[in-house]
Amino acid sequence: MAAARGTLRRSRRLFDIFVAEVPWTVSSKELKEYFSQFGSVQRCQLPFDKDTGFHKRYCWIKFSSPEEVQNVLQKDSHILEGAKLSLRQQQGRRHLQPKRESV
Repeated sequence: MAAARGTLRRSRRLFDIFVAEVPWTVSSKELKEYFSQFGSVQRCQLPFDKDTGFHKRYCWIKFSSPEEVQNVLQKDSHILEGAKLSLRQQQGRRHLQPKRESV
């Protein structure tokens, strides 16, 4: 039961879309508001650089359903504050097999 619960938690943390080229002036709240036009945004993670205090100009977005992700991807370009965002759909994580040492 605990293993199943851990797997469920992990799958909820995965994001649907990776967004690059985010302008310095855009906040996570603004990103969430922008992407909410395509569906219900569950989460927006905009990481910050501890040294500079600025965000790293990329983020991850999590939607409520796969249909909402497709709504975002169908639009040709996404522009915020005059900058064109670069979007990429996140692929499921693959479990890597450990390398075998040759004898």
